[in-house]
Amino acid sequence: MPAPHAAPAPQSAAMALPPIAQVPAAWTFIGLIAGLAIGLIVAFAAPTALPLVETWVKPVGEMWLRGLQATIVPLVAALLFTGVTQTVATASAGALARRSLGLFLAVLAFSAATAAVVTPALIGLFPIPAEAGAALRETLSGKDAGPVPGIADFLRSIVPTNVIDAAANDRLLPLILFMAVFALAVSRLAGPQREVMTTFFAALASAMLVVIGWVLALAPLGVFALSMAVAAQSGTAVIGALAHYILIVVLTGAALPIAGYGLAVLIARKPLGAFARAMVPVQAFALSTQSSLASLPAMLGACRNLKVRETTAEFVMPLAVALFRATSPAMNLAVAIYVAHLYGVTLTPLAMIAGVAVAILVSLSSVSLPGSISFVASVGPIAIAMGIPIEPLALLVAVEVLPDLMRTLGNVTMDVAVTAAVDHAHDPEKLR
Repeated sequence: MPAPHAAPAPQSAAMALPPIAQVPAAWTFIGLIAGLAIGLIVAFAAPTALPLVETWVKPVGEMWLRGLQATIVPLVAALLFTGVTQTVATASAGALARRSLGLFLAVLAFSAATAAVVTPALIGLFPIPAEAGAALRETLSGKDAGPVPGIADFLRSIVPTNVIDAAANDRLLPLILFMAVFALAVSRLAGPQREVMTTFFAALASAMLVVIGWVLALAPLGVFALSMAVAAQSGTAVIGALAHYILIVVLTGAALPIAGYGLAVLIARKPLGAFARAMVPVQAFALSTQSSLASLPAMLGACRNLKVRETTAEFVMPLAVALFRATSPAMNLAVAIYVAHLYGVTLTPLAMIAGVAVAILVSLSSVSLPGSISFVASVGPIAIAMGIPIEPLALLVAVEVLPDLMRTLGNVTMDVAVTAAVDHAHDPEKLR
């Protein structure tokens, strides 16, 4: 007899990701440390060498940064299309799938709203060192945010008259909304036409991932050059900025695993002690692997310990790993908000609304990607939509290995909590 529900594959064959050329994140981090160390030597022991650094070293980092920026628009457009079509296909799998997706979207909205509230509050409590902000602004050139649009201009801007022009001018909010609507429209086409479009965008995403993989393979060199130039010009201020950034982003992300415990108790009706005990081995495994996918067997074991029905766990948990990244909207938006404060960009309510909307949408497109690629593909569009310079992302990606621990911890905790909550809501005894 077939199982009541078949667990969906994390990705269809058309959306399978190609092998991506990447160096280990540790090498990028080493490039950052080496660049900072040599830059500090120049700043304090050999200041006469600063013109040489600005002439020969800084352009290397800027070339790498330009290569990184060039991949953002086509990569996000293709990944968003495949993410939306995959979500729509999953929603057609039945009531359990629709209930799961509904809870996923609710948590993602909560995640983005958390960053919009918590990150500015944390920066207010622990202000960014003034020297650090000035140093990075001077060294990493970033375009001005421009005049703040009114509500009428903002509403008009989200519906592009020319989507190609919007993409060419980095107006990512209208581009992202257009691609989401376009993907929904394609999902209504007849089978052969839908498959052609899905295959095309999946191939485009795969090709762009190969390109960005090549660019990120040069990350140790690019980050080394950028960090050396920044440290040579700013001294120790850049180290304070990076440490402060890690603190703010990690504290913002910590709200999600805490919320996961609340979801398990209040919605899934699991005892707090039982849920906490079930999560200990999962969280330990997640921190050691930094991978939600690798933690899937441990998460299924936690569901068994919590007496979640196997039919529910075997359906919802792979679905969560494939489509759901609870911490992504919060931590990605936190990065953008931090950079805005670093550069003195005023974040209006409209900018926050744009950031929240894009953070939720791009979280659907960043699943199953390596950490550094996910960082660039997710944070870049949010920053651009909010009018925030993206140049600092080239340095921040080098320290993502540390915030990524909190991302993984929050994701696995929320995955188990959401699975238990869906199981409680889908209880056959309650539905009779």
